[in-house]
Amino acid sequence: MLTELASVITRNRRHLAEDLAGACALIVLLVGGLHLPLLF
Repeated sequence: MLTELASVITRNRRHLAEDLAGACALIVLLVGGLHLPLLF
C-alpha cells in the first residue's frame, strides 16, 4: 500500500501541487468572507 501511495505521489506531483494551491485559495476566501462583516 505504501508503494502504491508513493507511486501515485510521484506520478501526480504537479496535480497535487495545483490541488494544494486551490485548497489554500479556498481557505483564504472562506476566512476573508467570514471576517468581512467585521469591517462594516
